[in-house]
Amino acid sequence: MTRSAHRIRRTRRTLRLAGAGAAALLALTACSSSDSDSAGSDTSASESAKLSGTVNVFAAASLKESFTTLGKEFEEAHPGTEVTFNFGGSDTLAASITNGAGADVFAAASPKTMKIVTDAGDATGTPATFVRNQLEIATLTGNPDKISSLKDLTESGLKVVLCDAEVPCGAAAQKALDAGGLKLTPVSYEQDVKSALTKVELNEADAAVVYKTDVRAAGDKVEGVDFPESADAINDYPITLLKDAPNAAAAKAFIELVQSAEGQKVLTAAGFLKP
Repeated sequence: MTRSAHRIRRTRRTLRLAGAGAAALLALTACSSSDSDSAGSDTSASESAKLSGTVNVFAAASLKESFTTLGKEFEEAHPGTEVTFNFGGSDTLAASITNGAGADVFAAASPKTMKIVTDAGDATGTPATFVRNQLEIATLTGNPDKISSLKDLTESGLKVVLCDAEVPCGAAAQKALDAGGLKLTPVSYEQDVKSALTKVELNEADAAVVYKTDVRAAGDKVEGVDFPESADAINDYPITLLKDAPNAAAAKAFIELVQSAEGQKVLTAAGFLKP
């Protein structure tokens, strides 16, 4: 056989070996990719499977309607979970948390009340403002006393209710009164905004200074009156994951829902302002 023929045979053999090697490499790569996709799928499924059990949310009373809606949406999106709520005055909730209440999430109606929790070292990370809220006067249906301003609430004979000064809605109301140079002595101070609104709904008071969201939630049970001083007393609402959250994974997911476009849609529909 000639040298030329030998070279041709060696070249063909080299090409066959190279082709076989390439095919093997492709097969290994495909297998590796398949295994990787499978692992990724398993990881995703594992993460989803972690979202189970109860998420205990402590939230300002003014968030009751919107958070209840979001809680139901969360449960539907994550079968096997349950969202329970403790609604009340933010200061009372903060005190419960610092005293060891087993909560996962805290949503306060003011940075001041959130600070009670962060100063005690009971929050994880930095609380994030997710909505804001503005005050409004709630009057009896039809506004029989013809209340048209914050100053009107100072008239003698009117039974006016405010939130306690330690509660965010009470602190905001006092700030608005100070902005208007007004002094008001209410017939009672209530521990949360819903309690103040209920006094008007039951005709036990002529008016109450509450949030716009609460007036909207009450429907035709009360009538709302805007007043310019409320612009000086808008409250930021912060939310945080709590340090010793029993169900941290699901709690994080709930906070993400609150901050998401869908969560913001529910909150703004309730009358909250974007942060």
